[in-house]
Amino acid sequence: MLLGLFISCFLAATLLPGGSEALLLYLVEQHPTQVTAMLIVASVGNSLGSLTSYGLGYLGRVKVNPEQLDSKAARLVERYGVYSLIFSWLPLVGDLLCVLAGYFKYRFIPSLILISLGKTLRYTILVWGYIKFIQ
Repeated sequence: MLLGLFISCFLAATLLPGGSEALLLYLVEQHPTQVTAMLIVASVGNSLGSLTSYGLGYLGRVKVNPEQLDSKAARLVERYGVYSLIFSWLPLVGDLLCVLAGYFKYRFIPSLILISLGKTLRYTILVWGYIKFIQ
């Protein structure tokens, strides 16, 4: 169960399409005693997926075209620098933020911290809201 969640969260954070939130909430419903483990696995998997995108941008494996450099994500990166990575959890824009952070060669440790913080907060708020208001 946790391995499947990790894979889903990892892939959802890369440039591949996919969402991991529905799987996480389903698993929370099915295994309510393992919420903490699921939050940790989901956060780590999603953060590592985003760091993969960062790495691809850093190594130049993902080409950044002029349209991407004129996108909302690029404007966020230009304006806030590495701190824009706190928004790496956003759909579509977040993936590009991570690629651009790598492309612009932002320092790894601050990038890791901000990506992980954003991902963990998103999953925590999602699960808390589900337990508090829906379950």
